Amino acid sequence: MKEYHYTGCGLDNVIIYGADFLTDDGGDEVLVIPAVNRLHRVIAEGIVRRPGRMTGKELRFLRTEMGMTPAELAALLHRDAQSVARWEKGRVEMDGNADTLMRLLAAEHLDLKLREGAAELSRRCADTPPSNAIRIRADDDRYELMEAA
Repeated sequence: MKEYHYTGCGLDNVIIYGADFLTDDGGDEVLVIPAVNRLHRVIAEGIVRRPGRMTGKELRFLRTEMGMTPAELAALLHRDAQSVARWEKGRVEMDGNADTLMRLLAAEHLDLKLREGAAELSRRCADTPPSNAIRIRADDDRYELMEAA
């Protein structure tokens, strides 16, 4: 099963297994993503479910997928837009409360079907570095999270 390090979403830690490739006119292999919205939804689920603090890039990805500006997200998190900007740029780490609430907001806003409740998501936001890569299995236009925790 061929693996592809997918960075087109702005994240450094997404690996797609079984992705399809075509050869372009220049002879280069090009990744084919037939349902990018579905793929991004599975990536969001992987971010929400994985243990460790959310990175700034992951926060930006979720906020963007939710269709929110930094100011709109800041209002929901009871913070100012500058705090959100600092988190996204990696200048300051999100605290556990904001991280947990962000996961819950993303799950609700993106209609993610989670098995974990708020308490489990909070435990996953412990002061630990983010876990390994988000691994996704591709099968035509279907995507499945292989490893979330």
